[in-house]
Amino acid sequence: MSKKFQNTTADYLEWDSNILLISKLFQDGKYIFSLLIALGSFFGIRISDLLNLKWNDVLNADTLIIIEKKTKKQRTIKINEQLKKHIVSCYKQIQPLSPNDHIFISQKNSVYSVQRINVIFKEIRVKYNLKIKNFSTHSMRKTFGRQVYNNAGNNAELALVKLSELFNHSDIRTTRKYLGIRTEELMEAYDLLSF
Repeated sequence: MSKKFQNTTADYLEWDSNILLISKLFQDGKYIFSLLIALGSFFGIRISDLLNLKWNDVLNADTLIIIEKKTKKQRTIKINEQLKKHIVSCYKQIQPLSPNDHIFISQKNSVYSVQRINVIFKEIRVKYNLKIKNFSTHSMRKTFGRQVYNNAGNNAELALVKLSELFNHSDIRTTRKYLGIRTEELMEAYDLLSF
């Protein structure tokens, strides 16, 4: 846990490491956290919205429609085919009493708190030797954004515009800063030019 009044910024996890972590958590029987990290990094929504999800919101669904808790705006999210399979696999392993139940239920039979998840994420970071300094619930959202940006290739600026809208940022400068795109990375663009 961070020191009182200390500002820590969540880091993103490299995509390959993220997918490997999801798989390892599943193999180790940590189905709730495998699914939490999968949904968080594939949807790019805030933890408050993830914790509100119920099984029937995502199970055998093509899209997820939520009203974001923070912004009160409606957001429609397409559910990736591979993610659908992971959701079903986790559902079968977890065996909730009802598809109307919240997904992220603790052993105390209540929805996990953000604080508790952050403590568990710190334990996961150590146990799985993750190459990330500040791993928290916000890391999933940043991992999503960074992967969309990285996969955009020549369309990176367009990806930033789309991410800015998805994240409800006021402009792409905010999104650029949010994703940790540093000046050095921007300067690399000049190296792509040649005679």
